[in-house]
Amino acid sequence: MSVRILALVGSLRAGSHNRQLAEAAAKHAPAGAEIELFEGLADVPFYNEDIDVEGSVPAAAARLREAAGGVDAFLLFSPEYNGTMPAVLKNAIDWLSRPYGAGAISGKPVAVVGTAFGQYGGVWAQDDVRKSAGVAGGVVLEDVKLSIPGSVTRFADTHPADDAEVVTALTEVIEKVSSAAAVAA
Repeated sequence: MSVRILALVGSLRAGSHNRQLAEAAAKHAPAGAEIELFEGLADVPFYNEDIDVEGSVPAAAARLREAAGGVDAFLLFSPEYNGTMPAVLKNAIDWLSRPYGAGAISGKPVAVVGTAFGQYGGVWAQDDVRKSAGVAGGVVLEDVKLSIPGSVTRFADTHPADDAEVVTALTEVIEKVSSAAAVAA
């Protein structure tokens, strides 16, 4: 049986390098791991407890929760926006944290990776994502990290799926997430 991992990408941009990184993870997932890229984060409204009411949860938020409920672990891809995580990723974590104590992220392994233009590859944003996912109830894999700097130049002519160093690092990340999910099961 395969470990199912849901990938959430914190960039909505069509040419996003983090989106490409997630695509590379899905393409090169090792045997025994299946990466599902969630489509539709742009449609999920900002979390508001007033609209998070049983029977009337917005359809896009319900789809996110349903997708998250059916996986064993999460792989979150975060760019760095003004030194922190993008709102779309924080919003997804907020929706997945509810209902309090029983959200779809609760008790599941979570790894955070990404790429950014800066020289540190978005580590500040990734640290913020780890913090938020942990507070939301996810089991954050603090030792599973991948920050790729200089995304604009590094991936100008090469898709991350065609970068041998990136593929090797992503494969290691996915293997660690898969192992953590198997232990948690």
